[in-house]
Amino acid sequence: MSDAQSQKDHIIKAAQAAGFDLIRVTNPGGLKSNANYFLEFIDLDRHGDMLWMAEKADRRSDPRTLWPDVRSIILLAMNYGPDNDPLETLKLKDRGNISVYARGKDYHDVVKKKLKQVARDIHRIFDAEVKVFVDTAPVMEKPLAQKSGLGWQGKHTNLVSREFGSWLFLGSIFTTLDLPPDPPERDHCGSCQKCIDICPTDAFPAPNQLDARRCISYLTIEYKGHIAEEFRKPMGNRIYGCDDCLSVCPWNKYAQKLDEPAYLPRPELSFPELSDLLALDDKSFREVFSGSPIKRIGRDYFIRNVLIAVGNSAEGKLIPAIIDKLNDPAPVIQAMAIWALHQLCDEMEWRAIKGRYQGQATDPSVKREWQA
Repeated sequence: MSDAQSQKDHIIKAAQAAGFDLIRVTNPGGLKSNANYFLEFIDLDRHGDMLWMAEKADRRSDPRTLWPDVRSIILLAMNYGPDNDPLETLKLKDRGNISVYARGKDYHDVVKKKLKQVARDIHRIFDAEVKVFVDTAPVMEKPLAQKSGLGWQGKHTNLVSREFGSWLFLGSIFTTLDLPPDPPERDHCGSCQKCIDICPTDAFPAPNQLDARRCISYLTIEYKGHIAEEFRKPMGNRIYGCDDCLSVCPWNKYAQKLDEPAYLPRPELSFPELSDLLALDDKSFREVFSGSPIKRIGRDYFIRNVLIAVGNSAEGKLIPAIIDKLNDPAPVIQAMAIWALHQLCDEMEWRAIKGRYQGQATDPSVKREWQA
C-alpha cells in the first residue's frame, strides 16, 4: 500500500470517528464546465439579492484561486434524514413548517467543529497544511462532491446520494497532501423529474437550472423585502425554507434516519403553532431560536413569513393577533398583516378594519398593500 493510500485510509477512519457518514477525495481541477453554469446563473440574475455570489464568482472556477497550495480536497457529508415525510406536515395549516435542516442545531457550527477535529489530526499526523469550509467561502461543494463520487447533482441542483438520498450536509477540507482521488459519481436521475414538477412556485426553468428568485427557500431565508403576491399562496405554511423538491426524490427510499444528536428536532421547532410565533418580540425570538440558523434572518422577516402562513391557514381566530401587527414598527410586518387579514376576513370585517387602520399607514409599501 502506498504512503498516500495509507494517509487516505487514516483520514477516512478519523472522519468516521468524528461522525461523518461519507468521505471521498478529489483533486481541485476540472470544474470549468460547472463554473460556466454558475456564471450563467449570475448573468441571468437568478441569484436575486444574494450579491455575495457574484462578488467572488471568478474564484469558484478553480479552488486553487482560493488557495494555490491545495493538492487534494476531502469531501465529507453528514446525514440529517428525517423520521417522517416532510410533505405530510404541509397539511398542518395552523402550524409553521420549518425546513428539516433547521429544526436542530445550526449545521454550520456542528459540521465545522467536526471538520476542525479531522483537520487537526491531519496536520498533527502528517504535518500537512489544511483549510476547512462549510458554506463560508466561494467553494463549489456540490460539483466537487459529484466529482469525488459522494453523490450527484439532481435536476433540482441539489446533491443526491445512493446511500442517504437528499439529506446530507456537506463540508470540505483542503489539504497540501496528494491523496488518491475517488472516481466521480454518474447521474442516476434518468427521466424522473418529480423534483421539478412538485415545486410550488415553478423555480426550475429547466432540469438542472434554478431561479432562486422564485424559490421558497430563498424567499423565506435570503430575501429581505416584501414577498410578491404571486408567491404567497403557494408558500402555504412554509415559514423557513422548503423541502418539497428534496422530499419527493425516489432515492430517499434508501435514506437513513439521522443519528447525530445535534440534528434532532428541537420541540419548539417541530411544527410550532402559528399563534405562538406571532407573539414573538425581538427578545423572545432571539431566545427561542438561539443556536438555530433561523436566528440569522431576524425577527422582522421571520414574522413576515409567519403572517403569510397565517393568511393561508383559514384560522379566523388569529385575526385579533394579526390586527395587533398593524402597529408593528416594521413595514414588512405591517404589509403582510394587511394581506393576511384580507385572506381571513369576510367583506364586512375587511372594510371595517381597512377604514380604521388604512389612514395610519406612512410607508409606501404598506399603503400599496392597503390598495392592492
